[in-house]
Amino acid sequence: MSAHCQLTGRKPGFGNAISHSHRRTRRRFDPNVQTKRYWLPSERRFVRLTLSTKGIKTVDKLGIEKTVARLRARGEKV
Repeated sequence: MSAHCQLTGRKPGFGNAISHSHRRTRRRFDPNVQTKRYWLPSERRFVRLTLSTKGIKTVDKLGIEKTVARLRARGEKV
């Protein structure tokens, strides 16, 4: 599973890990991505979404129906 949010599009960021001696090595900042299962009443089935924590809050605010409609309009497979 890649660290990518289906709703907000958040992806890993890249930067440097800096040690005490100030040596720099490349590192990756992954977003907090969770796999969530939501009941979709209109289709009478569960949908599984890979969402960041901000995406989960967005689903709570908009509702799962509007969120799935937005994802399908964008061309995401739900």
